[in-house]
Amino acid sequence: MFLAQTEFDPPAGSRPKSVMNPEIASMSLRHFLTLNDFSGSELLALVQRAIALKQNPALAADFQRHTLGLIFDKASTRTRVAFEVAMTQLGGASIFLSKADTQLGRGEPIEDSARVLSRMVDCVAIRTFEHARLVRFAEYSRVPVINALSDSFHPCQLLADVQTFLEHRGPIAGKSVAWIGDGNNMCQSYINAAAAFDFELRIACPPGFEPDADLVNANKSRVRLVQDPATAVAGVDLVVTDVWASMGQEHEQALRGSSFLNYSVNEELMAQAAPEALFMHCLPAHRGEEVSAGLLDADTTVVWDEAENRMHSQKALLEMLLSQ
Repeated sequence: MFLAQTEFDPPAGSRPKSVMNPEIASMSLRHFLTLNDFSGSELLALVQRAIALKQNPALAADFQRHTLGLIFDKASTRTRVAFEVAMTQLGGASIFLSKADTQLGRGEPIEDSARVLSRMVDCVAIRTFEHARLVRFAEYSRVPVINALSDSFHPCQLLADVQTFLEHRGPIAGKSVAWIGDGNNMCQSYINAAAAFDFELRIACPPGFEPDADLVNANKSRVRLVQDPATAVAGVDLVVTDVWASMGQEHEQALRGSSFLNYSVNEELMAQAAPEALFMHCLPAHRGEEVSAGLLDADTTVVWDEAENRMHSQKALLEMLLSQ
């Protein structure tokens, strides 16, 4: 668990003492590229810390004169704003760099950019396409690297999702979750989360749009693939979906639209889940496609809490990584 509030008040301008549990504090430099980079107990501690910081922002450590570098090859609303606000509330600063702003966009080797930038900033969050680019950057970085989304995984979103479930329904351990739609980066992070947070995951995808087979097989004790959304949703505690065509797949929109017609999450489908089941979507959403407008805009929706929690969970993550 994290240390008490009294240990979050270092002398002005100094690097804060570790706010992590002893297991984390004893480790060398660590990155957050997938949920598998941390143990289940560490991830749960991060979620609990995020809830504590949400309830009382004054608990946060002071990271003045610390800088977060944001390298984004993809557009972003929630991820970028959440990181920038989180870093500001921790007393630090952030620098946003799009592909057009850096030499990476002109072909500089990833390892060279990593060597240089990690000598100037204290942490780097990268939002990119190929997951291998993230891994390569982290190999040559002297500071923690965070996956702010890649084509393969979106671990920061899972911290917020689990936080939201915990706030509204209590622990997710032992619960059942249904993923409806594309076997994309979000789906694959939910597979990792099933093992990390101890829940059952049922995935309903159209043929040809399943998540990585090796990843599914490695987690087959907790993950089950089906084609029928109703089978996946039956009696579950949480239903999750995402857009049918992710960033970079816009040219596939028409094909995917026809393939996913029966994979829309609406009131009729949710009625087959448990009576108190929650619905989540990482946003942005396409009303009338992967989710009905009525479900997304219902007074009982937790989607907006889920979006807000990106900032709180990423603040907890930054606090932990900057305390190494």
